[in-house]
Amino acid sequence: MALAHVVVAPLVITLVTAILTLLTRRYGRLQRAISLLGIGGYLLAVGAIASRVFSIDVLTGASGETTTLTYQLSDWGAPFGISLVADALSAFMLVLAAIVSVAALVFSARYVSEYGQRVAYHSLFHFMLTGVTGAFLTGDIFNLFVWFEVMLMPSYVLVVFYGRSEHTRAALQYTVLNLLGSALMLVSIGGLYATTGTLNMADMSRRLTHASQYGIDPAPVLGLSAILLAVFALKAGIVPFQFWVPAAYKAAPAPISAMLAGVTKKVGVYAIVRLVFTVLGGASLDSALGLGLSGSAFSDFLGPVLFIMAVGSIFVGGLGAVSRNDLDGVLAYSSIGQVGFIVLAIALAAGTEGPIRIVSLIAVLVYSLNHAIAKSLLFLISGVIQESVGSTRFSAVGGLASRRPILAGSFFLGALAMIGIPPLTGFFGKLLVFDSAGQALEAGVPFAELALGAALLGAILTIIYMSRAWSQVFWGSQTEPVAHAYRPTTLVAIVAGFSLLVVVLGVGFDPVYRVAETAAHAAIDHAGYVDAVGPEVGQ
Repeated sequence: MALAHVVVAPLVITLVTAILTLLTRRYGRLQRAISLLGIGGYLLAVGAIASRVFSIDVLTGASGETTTLTYQLSDWGAPFGISLVADALSAFMLVLAAIVSVAALVFSARYVSEYGQRVAYHSLFHFMLTGVTGAFLTGDIFNLFVWFEVMLMPSYVLVVFYGRSEHTRAALQYTVLNLLGSALMLVSIGGLYATTGTLNMADMSRRLTHASQYGIDPAPVLGLSAILLAVFALKAGIVPFQFWVPAAYKAAPAPISAMLAGVTKKVGVYAIVRLVFTVLGGASLDSALGLGLSGSAFSDFLGPVLFIMAVGSIFVGGLGAVSRNDLDGVLAYSSIGQVGFIVLAIALAAGTEGPIRIVSLIAVLVYSLNHAIAKSLLFLISGVIQESVGSTRFSAVGGLASRRPILAGSFFLGALAMIGIPPLTGFFGKLLVFDSAGQALEAGVPFAELALGAALLGAILTIIYMSRAWSQVFWGSQTEPVAHAYRPTTLVAIVAGFSLLVVVLGVGFDPVYRVAETAAHAAIDHAGYVDAVGPEVGQ
């Protein structure tokens, strides 16, 4: 029972912290202390889950098994009750969220104005983190919708936090698009319930695996799943649903941009992986659909769709970043391009089987981890520059390296991680993407050759826009605003400490790879997921 209760601990901690910071908003120091204690407790709770899911044998490279933790709310058994499930995939994503959230909140305590913190900031931050945590842990597809909304509603306010016209415009676009996506998500979930007779992910997976036994018509399942895929792509900012990303990221405070790029995007990525490989992984729909497909309809249909979206994201994001004249714009468009690499690996996993699928999913997870940390770091550095110089436009911030060498070094590490220079985590992420594409090419996957070409050109674009940002911001003649900039010592210290994590994870990559490999196996082990949630599921 103690093992089961640890699953709900991060949710309880973030929710209680959000309420307490709201109640103590008249007392600024107390509010900040509660908020920081809460995020520390959240980190410990996520660590407790990870330590129980991943055995010491997994971390050390010995043969070891993982544990899937489940918690049934109000002690109602699945599939009738609400299930919380922490398997290796969920635990990996929770650790990613915890790392970025701690850095962003510590940064926020010094970056956001005292008035802004007291009014709403801390409560909104923790409510958003509650939604993120619930989305990673839920075992119920309707509650995935609920947790998406819990995550998104605070983010609407945080995007418009500064309240000027450009922030309001960005927040309105962000809100309208996501509300439309949420409506479609609710409709598709209702359709899946009507078709399969269940909302529990494990139960749905088992029913789809034995569709004829349960009288399920596979045709609407594919269409409804495609709608869900589009909604998740919207949440992740994937082409052609990326329109909200640049304006929202530029409008939000720097630590919130770090959270949006580093964490909330990954909720969309996680949902795609969980839907395609866990819920739909055992379904074989080709014969029922009468499409003459050689294998599973999901492999044959969703793989190419994801590939097109991935290539579009890589090029739209890369070309957009190259053309920007301010650091925030470069980072915002870069997030579109970088998530394209992640979706490219998902597409390769969807179109392959066996070891190639595992390598592709490892690439998804490693690349997601690197992007979460490195991109969050770069957004925080952009916040330091904005605070110190008053602008992130290239014309205003030249020659910053001579005034802020530690900040320049931190940015350099983040940029190298995004480019993929060894021994940083970004190198291993890109290497795994290329490795999975190469193996898919050898296996005869139709779009594998194009995937290799897209990844190569995307990598070149990353080098171009990151090198340009580095040279424009930190080198060249020192501008007048830079010459008179003040020194935000604490903020620089925070980002410098965070930048070291990029190096640590790269140098000590072996445990990271083993954990990602375990999480990749968990993503495709739909039978193990079903058994862990409860033997009564699907009976």
